[in-house]
Amino acid sequence: MGLRDRVNTALKQAMKAREADRLSTLRLINAAIKDRDIAARGEGAEDGVDDTEVLSILGKMVKQRQESARAYEEGGRLELAEKERSEIGVIEEFLPRQLSGAEAEAAIDAAIAETGAESIRDMGKVMGALKARYTGQMDFGAVGPMVKDRLG
Repeated sequence: MGLRDRVNTALKQAMKAREADRLSTLRLINAAIKDRDIAARGEGAEDGVDDTEVLSILGKMVKQRQESARAYEEGGRLELAEKERSEIGVIEEFLPRQLSGAEAEAAIDAAIAETGAESIRDMGKVMGALKARYTGQMDFGAVGPMVKDRLG
């Protein structure tokens, strides 16, 4: 079952169970996927986006909510920060398990070996290989400096 189908199934279950907060988050996920579908059609894609793109969308949604929760906490709005965290929990149900620090380092080493990267100029190749294989499983904002350290 694809990610899109899993989201739709969860949406129907949330409707039946009358879980308002969960339902609103699932609707936001669906809307983001449909927006990307429309943009992809404008770029000439026949059908909607694939699961890799959906993983990317979900990852961005989690990152946005983490930033919002942090901002709400700094502003003393703890109830809004908690709402953002509960949305993160719903979104993460559809993401694959995140790699641990050691697993991420091993993945970086493997990608460097696989691409034959030798200097910082090869960073794009390494990041491309990691994104192709680990989308949704690692935070590429945190991985970038790690790759840079290894190549630099």
